[in-house]
Amino acid sequence: MEIIKNDPQDFENLKHWDYKPNFVPVNTEYGDINIHYVDEGSKNKNTVLLLHGEPTWGYLYRNFIDPLVNNGLRVVVPDLPGFGKSDKLSQREGYTYEKYVSWMDTWLNKLDLNNITIFGQDWGGLIGLRLVVNNLNRFDNIVMSNTGLPTGKTPLGEAFESWKNYSQTVENFHIGGVVKGGSVSEMSQETIDAYNSPFPDDSYKEAARQFPLLVPDSVDNPSYEHNVKAWEVLKQWDKPFLCAFSDKDHIFKGVENSFIKYVPGAKNLKHIEIKDAGHFLQEDKPDECVNAILTLF
Repeated sequence: MEIIKNDPQDFENLKHWDYKPNFVPVNTEYGDINIHYVDEGSKNKNTVLLLHGEPTWGYLYRNFIDPLVNNGLRVVVPDLPGFGKSDKLSQREGYTYEKYVSWMDTWLNKLDLNNITIFGQDWGGLIGLRLVVNNLNRFDNIVMSNTGLPTGKTPLGEAFESWKNYSQTVENFHIGGVVKGGSVSEMSQETIDAYNSPFPDDSYKEAARQFPLLVPDSVDNPSYEHNVKAWEVLKQWDKPFLCAFSDKDHIFKGVENSFIKYVPGAKNLKHIEIKDAGHFLQEDKPDECVNAILTLF
């Protein structure tokens, strides 16, 4: 297993991403993996942690950072290992759900972040909610969007199964094309290129290929018991838990109802449906997403 690093030239033509890069090394069985993150705004303020999912990277939140900072917040945006400017593994078998939770937990504690409001979408929720239950005192608010915390007890649905099959069989796994296809709005070529930039060839895409296989889809999944235990903790969470799901995401449509039903902190909030937005609602309706976060301050 080798650790692959991007050449800085892979990102030299990015537009709307002029933020200072930061890196934290996380020790793994394969050696140190450098996790890249953006950290903007005052370090003495409340922190908004923005977690991306499959197959994106921190660039997905480029239209969130400045508006949140301008509202007096600290904004931290990491790239999950295998994505963005973070290091990548040469073999997909090196990526597991539990390793992701462990790696990001180490990263979070190395940064010693507190007073966190987390916004998680797609795998940003699957991983992010596990970070919350592992570090309850660090988090003040939760905002979940087009995501879930599956245990494997119930089927994941035809839309997800179709996506999983596509991700494993398509010859050219075009990252920018996937993001475009999961968005409702038109996407410029420079934006598509930006999503492709961390993946100059297929050897960089092992995490993106592996992620769909890691979602718990049966009680035999290695993360089944971990997510069941996480749900038990979330069923005691009484701090704000806001759902901001879009109306045109076929994979996660209706998943928010589980959070609203079972999480105490979700019961008295006015949850938000973001209209005319697809799976990647950060692309379609960034202002509405930002406003959803700001309702908690």
